[in-house]
Amino acid sequence: MSAEDRQRAIVAAARSAGSVDVGELATELGVAKETVRRDLRLLEDHGLVRRTHGGAYPVESAGFETTLAFRTTMNVPEKRRIASAAAGLLGDAETVYIDEGYTPQLIAEELPVGRPLTIVTTSLATAGVLAEREECTVLLLGGRVRGGTLATVEHWAVRMLSGFVIDLAFLGANGISRELGLTTPDPAVGEVKAQAIKVSRRRVLVGMHTKFAAVSFARFAEVSDFEAIVTSSGLSTAEAQRYSLLGPQVIRV
Repeated sequence: MSAEDRQRAIVAAARSAGSVDVGELATELGVAKETVRRDLRLLEDHGLVRRTHGGAYPVESAGFETTLAFRTTMNVPEKRRIASAAAGLLGDAETVYIDEGYTPQLIAEELPVGRPLTIVTTSLATAGVLAEREECTVLLLGGRVRGGTLATVEHWAVRMLSGFVIDLAFLGANGISRELGLTTPDPAVGEVKAQAIKVSRRRVLVGMHTKFAAVSFARFAEVSDFEAIVTSSGLSTAEAQRYSLLGPQVIRV
C-alpha cells in the first residue's frame, strides 16, 4: 500500500468510526506506529483530521459532515455540561432561536419548565423535544430537510427568519477560528445561521473544544458577533483568553 492509499484509508476509517487509534491502525495497515503518527501529522496539516493523545478524529469539511445520530453518541457528558451552562444564560429572553445539532437540542431540554417561551428552530428533533410543553410556542422553520441533521435549510427558512426579532439565539458551528470566524460545511446551512444572527439581539455560541481552530467551507459569522461562547474545558485557558479578547465571554465547563 502506498503512503497516499494508506492515508486515504486512515481518513476513511476516522470518518466511519468517528476516531482512530494509532496502535490499531498500525496493526490493521501492517506498518509501524511511527509511520501512522507521521501520516496523522500530514493529514492534520491538510486539515483532514485533528490529532489526539494516541489517535485522531476527522475534521468536518465541505465534503464530509457527521450525522445527528452519530453526534448523539460522542462526548455526551461534555455536551450536556455545555448545554446546561448555555441555558443558564437565558436571562429575560422570551423568544429564542435554537440551531440545528445535538448540543443545541440538549439546550432545549435544559430550558426551564413552566416558563412561557417562543422557540424558533430549524431542527425537527428540537421541535419534538419542546412541542409537548404547554408553556412553549414552537415555530419550526420550513424548507428542505437535510437527512443527516434533520434540519431545514434554504430560502424558505431564511425568509421566515427575516420576519422575526429574536431575543436570544443559541448557535453552533463546525469550525471556530479567531482569524476566519465561524464556518460550516454546507452553504445552505450557513445562510440560515447568518440570518439567525442578523435578527437576534443576543447570541450565544456553543460547541466542543475540538471545534476550535478548525475551519470548514462556508463562513457565516465573526467571533465578535457573540456575547458568550460556551465550550468544554479541553480548550486551554490561554486560548480562551485569546478568544475573549475578540469580545465574547468564554465559559469553559
